[in-house]
Amino acid sequence: MNMKGKQLTTSWGAPVGDNQHSITAGSRGPTLIQDVHLLEKLAHFNRERVPERVVHAKGAGAHGYFEVTNDVTAYTKADFLSEVGKKTPLFVRFSTVAGENGSADSVRDPRGFAIKFYTEEGNYDLVGNNTPVFFIRDAIKFPDFIHTQKRHPRTHLKDPIAVWDFWSLSPESLHQVTILMSDRGIPATYRHMHGFGSHTFKWVNNDGDGVWIKYHFKTEQGIKNLSEEVGTKIAGENPDHHTQDLFHAIEKGDYPAWKLYVQIMPLEDANTYRFDPFDVTKVWSQKDYPLIEVGRMVLNRNPENYFAEVEQATFSPGTLVPGIDVSPDKMLQGRLFAYHDAHRYRVGANHQALPINRAKNEVHNYQRDGQMRFDNNGGASIYYEPNSFQGPTESPENKQAPYTVSGVANSVGYDHQDHYTQAGDLYRLLSEEERIRLVKNIVDAMSPVENDEIKLRQIGHFYRADSEYGTRIAEGLGFQVPQKA
Repeated sequence: MNMKGKQLTTSWGAPVGDNQHSITAGSRGPTLIQDVHLLEKLAHFNRERVPERVVHAKGAGAHGYFEVTNDVTAYTKADFLSEVGKKTPLFVRFSTVAGENGSADSVRDPRGFAIKFYTEEGNYDLVGNNTPVFFIRDAIKFPDFIHTQKRHPRTHLKDPIAVWDFWSLSPESLHQVTILMSDRGIPATYRHMHGFGSHTFKWVNNDGDGVWIKYHFKTEQGIKNLSEEVGTKIAGENPDHHTQDLFHAIEKGDYPAWKLYVQIMPLEDANTYRFDPFDVTKVWSQKDYPLIEVGRMVLNRNPENYFAEVEQATFSPGTLVPGIDVSPDKMLQGRLFAYHDAHRYRVGANHQALPINRAKNEVHNYQRDGQMRFDNNGGASIYYEPNSFQGPTESPENKQAPYTVSGVANSVGYDHQDHYTQAGDLYRLLSEEERIRLVKNIVDAMSPVENDEIKLRQIGHFYRADSEYGTRIAEGLGFQVPQKA
């Protein structure tokens, strides 16, 4: 980049005469408060860090495109999926979940897999993980769960007692815990892992007919994982390994790609399927609902500025477009509020107007003012609705499709309480070598827990999923399998 001839200026555009020496009274000083350039530099420096994300703080991002490869217009009227061959620009952010912004990439943790599609009808965010399920299924438990993944308020250390106490008292976590402790718990890179929408969403076509769907992004690079030992070694030698790998792969033209598939469930099946299809701790069998190809995602351009593009990128599952609606999934319902609210706190009320988040089509609404409003703030246009002055109005054809609800308003759980079948099925799919590594990872992770009651309670969950699974972990921890298990 040719920087010759560019003049250094202050933030208000005035030329800077000296950027190497502050203004002082004589050669020894003291420094004078009249050096407004110095004051501006120090004041801005103190404010360079915005609050980091509470979760998914450490991440990497890239630009790319999505190309439709299969006709799915029978299922959705979403414009960016409207014809085979159509390409839509996008931005992706990958991340770890629990660690801080300076933490290591190669830790055992789920990976965030967030995509912003810049469609012609507004932005669409698909905010998922590299796992098809999650630890909990009701958003009211999310703050408590994340507290267990963070630091103890007294020691300021990670606390395995809190982790396993919570999981042992939340048996719905068992399926995700099994995935996390398996080989897939530490992806080799961001390029060598699948991505999932995890939640159930609803697609609606031009006739108003709907289906329930689940998203699956299958990596074209193949699945590659790290052992616990290699992951720990890399964490010490190069904590930014995944970030570095993604950047250099794209920089040298080795563009990572994923094929997108969906599972499609008729609306009426939700009332009869053997698992609650809106429970994010469960998967749908691909034998029951096979994968249907949709398109291909390619990442082909690195950010020019990490802060402006990756750090200030904001994603929410509530960023929707016509043809894609939500489901009654209780975890998803909570995220619809929490994610937008997190961005208003972290980045600001006008975060959607930042270049990385701005829609490619024109935005027309009655939202005004707020900190850092850096466009013309709506100018002199009408600022309320309804109005008599041809201000923007709603388009009824784009209302979310209705669905029937019933029941008594009450604090209740899901009707289905089977937390063990799918976790056991997953264990039995593993090879003997994979089972050995899974059990070792769990035993190593639980060994620091100096509370036998917590260990025995968790062993009981493993045993209920599969008797061999529970027995191996019990033996690894020096316990007999509990009689009640």
